[in-house]
Amino acid sequence: MKRRLKKSQKITKGTPAAVVISILIHAGLFLLAGMFVVFTVVKQKEVEFEPPKPVERPKMQLKKPKVRVKKSTKPKPTTRIVTKVQKASMPDIQLPEISGMAEGLGGGIGGFDLMPDLGEVSVFGSGQTVGNDLVGTFYDFKRNRQGKPLAVAMSREEYKAALMRFFRSGWKTSELSRYYQSPKKLYATTILIPTMLSTAAPAVFDEPDTGGWCWAVHYKGQLVHKDAITFRFWGQGDDVMLVRVNGKIVLNACWHDPRGPRTYEYFSPLWQSSSPDSWKYYMGNNTAIVGDWITLEAGVPQDMEVVIGEEPGGGYCAMLCVQVKGVEYPKNRQGGPILPIFKTAEPSRSLLDVIYKDLVPGEVCVTNGPVFCDYDTGVRSTATNNVAVSAQQQSLPESASKDGNSGMREWILPKGRTLKAQFVAVIGKTAVLRDSRGKQRRIPVALLSEEDREFVELARPPTFAIDFSRKTSSWTNPMSPYNSQIPPTRFDYVFSAKLKQTSAGTYNHELKVEYFAIGKEHDGDKYILLDRNEGTFVPGKENNRAFRFSGKKVEIYTRELDGVVRGTDYYGYLVVVVDERGKIIQHAASNEWLYEHLDNLRKLPVGAYMDKACTRTFPTSPKPTRY
Repeated sequence: MKRRLKKSQKITKGTPAAVVISILIHAGLFLLAGMFVVFTVVKQKEVEFEPPKPVERPKMQLKKPKVRVKKSTKPKPTTRIVTKVQKASMPDIQLPEISGMAEGLGGGIGGFDLMPDLGEVSVFGSGQTVGNDLVGTFYDFKRNRQGKPLAVAMSREEYKAALMRFFRSGWKTSELSRYYQSPKKLYATTILIPTMLSTAAPAVFDEPDTGGWCWAVHYKGQLVHKDAITFRFWGQGDDVMLVRVNGKIVLNACWHDPRGPRTYEYFSPLWQSSSPDSWKYYMGNNTAIVGDWITLEAGVPQDMEVVIGEEPGGGYCAMLCVQVKGVEYPKNRQGGPILPIFKTAEPSRSLLDVIYKDLVPGEVCVTNGPVFCDYDTGVRSTATNNVAVSAQQQSLPESASKDGNSGMREWILPKGRTLKAQFVAVIGKTAVLRDSRGKQRRIPVALLSEEDREFVELARPPTFAIDFSRKTSSWTNPMSPYNSQIPPTRFDYVFSAKLKQTSAGTYNHELKVEYFAIGKEHDGDKYILLDRNEGTFVPGKENNRAFRFSGKKVEIYTRELDGVVRGTDYYGYLVVVVDERGKIIQHAASNEWLYEHLDNLRKLPVGAYMDKACTRTFPTSPKPTRY
């Protein structure tokens, strides 16, 4: 028994050693495996991208717009008014071969344009091309090409010498590159500039600070006619006007005066007139010179260039007419022919206005004669004088009144009932209606339908204090060292309309405000639409129930030529307030006839002349002072 016990003790004693060894071996293997796994995981771990901390930016405090404004004018530049032109088919009008002045045209083409108005129209050209016009480039000989004044002031003789070098070079514009050239181009369909101030030319080329002396405009284009034609130019330029066709000078119509400097004689080595009709008949502020005969083949264009310019400053004129061979023309008061003006397109109504404003009646014919283009201008779609207006601007029906009462209507009452009645007033929170029998019905406004409540709101518009104002600034062109005539003072007007609600209560509907600024001829009885503008707003706390808006600058001035003062004076205004339905709820006018003829006034473009019925008319033409 004792021996068996000892044997079992040996076995028990030896067993832990083997187990320990086994455990150590396995532990070592696990340790190696663990190290391998940890090493492998760490080796394969990718570096995580940590984005930079966000940059703190200052927050802008945005304010809610107080007024919603919708203006028709563009700014540009000027101004501005958004209008739509209504197209109409123009019949082929055959006018008698007469002077074509305002009286003769009033019952003829007075209501239509013969071509669309493009941009700002002047006698020197417009801002956009019609495709067959003469492109005009303005040069100021008093400044260098960078626009800085010359180190030594340009003399009159040096001015003519510079032009002579240009003409002798074959009319190469590189000869003029040393002088300032305006970046603005004008596109002329005629060369007809009645007597006016010489400062007008730099002004229309956006060079208002340029003095009215020692400048020139170079027009370049093509001369073409749809039929074969033989003709010659008659012209008069104060001081410079030369015409070249197909590389050959065909007319030197520069200033000629037996009592003083003769620009014509200076350039006579280039061309002289051989016609006995030269220097006989007045055209503008001097007598006309007759050019060479020119023959054009049907549809075959020839290059054409015209240079006009002013030497000493003061009055200016450049007029170019056409005499077709074999055609008899009516006679003017001087006994000379009333010739049609040279044109590459029929003149628009706006161009007729700016021409007739300074053209002496009976000297030339503006509307008849050949049109130098290669298509028929007699039948085509053209623009009318009337500017299309929105439906809200149409005349009010007789039943409508300023308080929104449009007569009997059907009202929706509680429980689906209806009532045909007329709105009377709102007392407290109750709407007062009058039925067809004259009985008044009182219905709480809260019980009316949404449509009826809106009708009640529109029928009770607010009242406003309306103020129309004008801000003026003045400026004067530099005075010419070669002319003692003092340039006129010009005034820039900026018109504004201001409304301030004077009635109690809220009104949550948009209102449109229109204003019309009116001028008057200084020496005539016609009126002029100087500016027109509109804006929209909703009276509320955010705008203090007030609204103000302004237009662009409008130039107004008077000037004296040949002892006669002509120009434009400010006359008055009209302001109307229109609700969402297009109904006028209030107006203010300097003269009530403007409001009485609002429908006609709305049809006029800015710059149009009109009578007291707001019907478009031609301006008052000057009277002859030289014969």
